[in-house]
Amino acid sequence: MIENTQTWYIVKRPNGNCEILPSDQIEDDNPEIIEQWGPLASQEEAIARRVGLIRAGKCQPQ
Repeated sequence: MIENTQTWYIVKRPNGNCEILPSDQIEDDNPEIIEQWGPLASQEEAIARRVGLIRAGKCQPQ
């Protein structure tokens, strides 16, 4: 039996901020999402990944 586990995405907004969203809040054709990364297995993993994206200059710090 496969558990239905939540996955997480990092989405980049037009203002350069990156948000962490659960997969059930991702819409397919959202013009507000410039770029997205994922799916990631946990929120902690997504937070760590976002820190890396900020350091790499891909996301603005909030």
